[in-house]
Amino acid sequence: MRQRDLANSYLSALCMELSMLLESGIAFSDGILMLQDDEKDKGGKAVLQSLLATLEKGEPLSAALKESAFFPRYMISMVEIGEKTGRLAGTLKALSEHYSRQERLAISIKSAVLYPAILLVLMVAVVLVLIVQVLPIFNDVFTELGSQMSPLAASLVNFGGWLGNVSAVLAAIIGAIFVVAFIAWIVPSIRRAISKSFSNMFGDKSVFAHISSSRFTSAMTLAVTSGLDTDEAVTMAAAISGGSKAVDKKNNKCIEMLRSGGTLADAMRDSGILSARDSRMLSLGGRSGMVDSAMAEIARRSEIRVQDEIDRVVGKIEPTLVVITSAIVGVILLSVMMPLMGIMTSIG
Repeated sequence: MRQRDLANSYLSALCMELSMLLESGIAFSDGILMLQDDEKDKGGKAVLQSLLATLEKGEPLSAALKESAFFPRYMISMVEIGEKTGRLAGTLKALSEHYSRQERLAISIKSAVLYPAILLVLMVAVVLVLIVQVLPIFNDVFTELGSQMSPLAASLVNFGGWLGNVSAVLAAIIGAIFVVAFIAWIVPSIRRAISKSFSNMFGDKSVFAHISSSRFTSAMTLAVTSGLDTDEAVTMAAAISGGSKAVDKKNNKCIEMLRSGGTLADAMRDSGILSARDSRMLSLGGRSGMVDSAMAEIARRSEIRVQDEIDRVVGKIEPTLVVITSAIVGVILLSVMMPLMGIMTSIG
């Protein structure tokens, strides 16, 4: 199991377990040994064994995480800060919630992409079956009756015949596309390059803007809980949520405004990271000394907004695809059935 294989759900559960061990007074080495005994997955055992090997030497948790080479740098940095500030238990809990939010976000995005993709594939499959398999049968019927199909139907039959002739070539092209996509998925450098290009194009658009804002506020919540000062927290949150030119521009503007003496609430509002309402909440939290609580609530609201935006987009895409499919199928069938009905009427 490599670092990229550690799912957010696994990191969330492990951080919570480590927090519980710390609060119960059990040494990490003893606690990890207990967790290892209960772990059924071989990959999970390897991760825990890598931690245990360092912890048994008396090294701190951050050193064990770093030495294992399984864990993300962000998690290691947060644990180091928690150890220095004496807030390790709170940091581990915040990390658990952070990775839990990221897992929920990832599931929402995958679901939003999966369902429309399935509908699109079904739509294309239905249309192709009609063109390649069904229309030629009707064409034979019209020929036997000494008539011709409508121009649209005839064109579709010719197109279906062409598809049948080049089916081997099309299959090879589709197979090559799947191979390239698979290679891009398993090669991290290619996957990151594609992801970065996609982020640069759509990073500040609609749902993607909400997603970047949610990631920023989630990282800020964790950083503030871990004891970082405002400048360090914003810098670290910017590194986590960045990746596209538009998002990086917002984050850099926020950092510059803070360095110029602006308040955190004003900087996040004027840079476009937070809405005016969330900015007011953060401002009130700062005045009352409850920045961490205010930021946690903003992160929760951001997650809800992302989910609502994804549901809204999917809610538009799914019925649109259904309507388009129904319209195409209806036009194809009408182009065949109307002339056929005319022939049957004349015979009758």
